[in-house]
Amino acid sequence: MLDELAYAGTEHLDEGFIAGFDRKQGHPDPDEDIAAFAAHGLGSASVVADLGTGTGQFAIPAARRFGRVIAVDVSPAMLTALRAKADREGLANLTAVRAGFLGFSPGAADAPLDGVFTRNALHQLPDFWKAVALQRIADMLRPGGVLRLRDLVYDFAPAEAEEIFAGWFAAAATDPAAGYTAADYAEHIRTEYSTFRWLLEPMLAAAGFEVTDVSYERRLYGAYTCVKVG
Repeated sequence: MLDELAYAGTEHLDEGFIAGFDRKQGHPDPDEDIAAFAAHGLGSASVVADLGTGTGQFAIPAARRFGRVIAVDVSPAMLTALRAKADREGLANLTAVRAGFLGFSPGAADAPLDGVFTRNALHQLPDFWKAVALQRIADMLRPGGVLRLRDLVYDFAPAEAEEIFAGWFAAAATDPAAGYTAADYAEHIRTEYSTFRWLLEPMLAAAGFEVTDVSYERRLYGAYTCVKVG
């Protein structure tokens, strides 16, 4: 089995990096993702897992809305930061679990799950293991359960890569403490495993998901709402 800790990216294991992680991420608004789950009937009795939770930018607000949230990450430092946030808010319905896509399994009391969320984490896995991870997610969900997937996904042909990446780099942050720089993006392309849209979507279908909504930003950032069929 692949060692997901080795694929996590060394910065995600570093407490110094994690201290500024939320600022660098830009504090993404979780409302659209929570609304996507709610549109499919998830609510105060639902159990949702957040895979690759990081510091809990989704898991914390989700715990205010859903019955139970399981926040999953391979990084002990990330989970320490998340637990501190949850404790400050008194969120007794949020549980932090150290695991990855390939190792996490919900406990008997939580299975099957109603929803799974993941943001900018699946790209840590090569494509073979992405497909395995997506099948594992489908197996965790009840029929009609929802996967909300956000990630760096390439919505262009290989021949367009140079042009698309040049535009991406040009819009990057100049201060590495305030956002991701062109050097960060270049390192992502070289060392991580973002895949093409025309490869990801067949993986979702093969795992038993129907894509009910999809949108892209700058042909680089995909947001998918997927429902488990059957």
